[in-house]
Amino acid sequence: MNWWQKLNKNPLARSGAIVLIVFYVVVIFADFVAPYNPYSSQLNSSLLPPTPIYWQTPEGKWTAPYVYPTTQGQTELETGDRKLIIDDQNPSPIHLLVKGSSYNFLQIKLPLPPRFREVTIFNGIPISLHLFGTEGEGRINLLGTDEQGRDEFTRLVFGGRISLFIGLVGIMISFPLGMLIGGVAGYFGGWVDIILMRLVEVLMTIPGIYLLISLAAVIPPGLSSAQTFLLIVLITSLISWSGLARVTRGQVLSLKEQEFVQAAKAMGAKPLYIILNHILPQTATYIITSATLSIPSFIITESVLSLIGLGIQQPDPSWGNLLSLATNASILVLQPWLIWPPALLIILTVLSFNVLGDGLRDALDPRNLQKR
Repeated sequence: MNWWQKLNKNPLARSGAIVLIVFYVVVIFADFVAPYNPYSSQLNSSLLPPTPIYWQTPEGKWTAPYVYPTTQGQTELETGDRKLIIDDQNPSPIHLLVKGSSYNFLQIKLPLPPRFREVTIFNGIPISLHLFGTEGEGRINLLGTDEQGRDEFTRLVFGGRISLFIGLVGIMISFPLGMLIGGVAGYFGGWVDIILMRLVEVLMTIPGIYLLISLAAVIPPGLSSAQTFLLIVLITSLISWSGLARVTRGQVLSLKEQEFVQAAKAMGAKPLYIILNHILPQTATYIITSATLSIPSFIITESVLSLIGLGIQQPDPSWGNLLSLATNASILVLQPWLIWPPALLIILTVLSFNVLGDGLRDALDPRNLQKR
């Protein structure tokens, strides 16, 4: 039985993989999936509850789904209750594949050196088609609207781009660094090992979250979300490779005495070639599972920093700063639909990565692969 078959027979790992695939597909195609622009406000629509969807006419006949145009009414001074103005004379049908705000489909922007400004790599295809929407004046706000009248579902979908990809970018920076330093330390030993491992031990003694808060507090104001995103990734990556380097060193110490390594030495292969092509590939099982289990830590770090106002800032959405509304007691009590969705998505994403990592660890274990 190969590792793929074993992974496929693990229901938890399979479920986690399916959830993550769905999440990543949705955020990659966020412009198409979301019905509105994440920065556009709807007139007189601040803090609206989720839009009710009707399937029956007032006479009780089943029909295609529709919504009524809804706006914010007056707030009663005595009770503090807000009245909603519902125009039940102008129903707005819900359709799939409707035209809405225009966007550049599959546009790719990256923050590149020297000043980490956003550079358009691919301008995309200008279209205005959305997965679903309404016809008429009514708006379908599946999760309500925020205090600026922006559709919460749209901002949740776009916010997933930062919260989900920060983990992938983080391991692309930290894992090669940890593997290379751990491989060099374990292979050469001696004073090289001593210096590199003392550096690793110093980094491991630094409390990560406090360092991130301290560094984020001195980030110069006026940075764009792309620049802030890059700084968060760099900071988290540069302090998270030490544990991987230490484990890689231990594995290299046992691998460098193996016969295939000695044969490569006898044939005149250079040390760096042996490390990269013969030793580190043997640690692939641990690296893959460790990478999968490390992604949630990057996601949680971004969420915590954005939650306390030191990460991605408004109006740019991320799951962390959407969750920061929980610091407002009135919103927490009166508008819970703004708090629970980002919190549940963070929990579900972290849980999915963890069960997938556990499944990969079991599936890639050489002892399990040998069992029939």
